[in-house]
Amino acid sequence: MQGLVRSKNADLFTVEYEDKLFQLKPSGKTKAKGIYVGDKVEFNENITSVLSRKNLLIRPPVANIDRIFIVIAPVPKPDFVLVDKIIIYCVLNDIEPIILLNKTDLCKGDFAQKLQEDYGHSYKIIKVSAKSGDVTALENEIKGLCVLAGQSAVGKSSIINAIFKDNGEMVGSLSKKIERGKQTTRVVKLFKINGEYLADTAGFSLLDLSFTTNLEERELSSYYPDFLKARGECKYRSCIHEGGEDCGVLKALESGEISPRRYDNYLKILQELRTAKKY
Repeated sequence: MQGLVRSKNADLFTVEYEDKLFQLKPSGKTKAKGIYVGDKVEFNENITSVLSRKNLLIRPPVANIDRIFIVIAPVPKPDFVLVDKIIIYCVLNDIEPIILLNKTDLCKGDFAQKLQEDYGHSYKIIKVSAKSGDVTALENEIKGLCVLAGQSAVGKSSIINAIFKDNGEMVGSLSKKIERGKQTTRVVKLFKINGEYLADTAGFSLLDLSFTTNLEERELSSYYPDFLKARGECKYRSCIHEGGEDCGVLKALESGEISPRRYDNYLKILQELRTAKKY
């Protein structure tokens, strides 16, 4: 039989088969550490093998992802370099990135407007308020196997609770002193909604660079769709858009066609690529 791994706790796995759930352990030949939530597996009394994967996100550990909802909020202060890294990961692994703005009740000034200016022309942005229970926009976008990813304390578990009001998940409180959340998610699991799946995943504040170390510096800008037109204006094909009067990206930056915030993210990731190549 073939089933879908819905949750993992040490070497015990919950596998769904024909709308029924089975508690299974791997067979002697199958290593527990090589099985992830989202995996399609073959099983009898135990899990006997793992089928070929579409992709795998190591942190949070989920396989066969179709969409990643990159959750941000006004508080804690967003890490947009992390947002861009997740977007790059999505492109590399055939995953659709969608930016999910939570805590809209806390949005002040031009926060939402700047988000739209920086990302809205290239990526879908949806807005929810887990606190008020307004998560319809997210429910409408859950297709296939989806993941909530992003910093701790942006409200991923709260969003899950708002969708599945009786699931009993605990929600951490936000520390006002350091503006970071108390991580409450302990076990990755898939929740089912209208035949689709949404993963509850632990928050993280750093995406490993291992997925980018095979990228060449000159390739990085290709993962910034807002740079595309300007890149064609560069005099040299190998331009990495750091300086020089012949750089189309810098000209577009100066004229306001490219967001300075996005460009700053690009430079930071470019530097991380260089640092990673040294080790």
